[in-house]
Order: sequence, then C-alpha cells, then structure tokens
Amino acid sequence: MNPKQTLKNMVNTMKITRKSDKDDYMQHLRLVLLGIGGVGTIGFIIQFVFSVFTLEG
Repeated sequence: MNPKQTLKNMVNTMKITRKSDKDDYMQHLRLVLLGIGGVGTIGFIIQFVFSVFTLEG
C-alpha cells in the first residue's frame, strides 16, 4: 500500500467529516446505553438462572 495515497485518503476523509449536533449525539447515546443495559440484563438473567439450578442440584 502506498503511504502517500493512504495519507491523502486520510486527509480527504477528515475534510468531509462533520461534527454531529446535540440531537444526533443524544440519540446515539441513548442507543448505546440501551444496548449496554440489554446485554447486562441478559447476562444477569443467565447468571441468575444458573445459580438457581446449581442450588437445587
């Protein structure tokens, strides 16, 4: 891969990017927190189910 072309591509990418506004940021933040909460809830349920089954056995 050509280093000059790679650097040129990076510069072009930085030129076309824009900073997201507050509404976009808040929407992404809500989705990320919802995803983290969902994965945590699923993990908690799995751990709880297995702990109940090991206590009965």
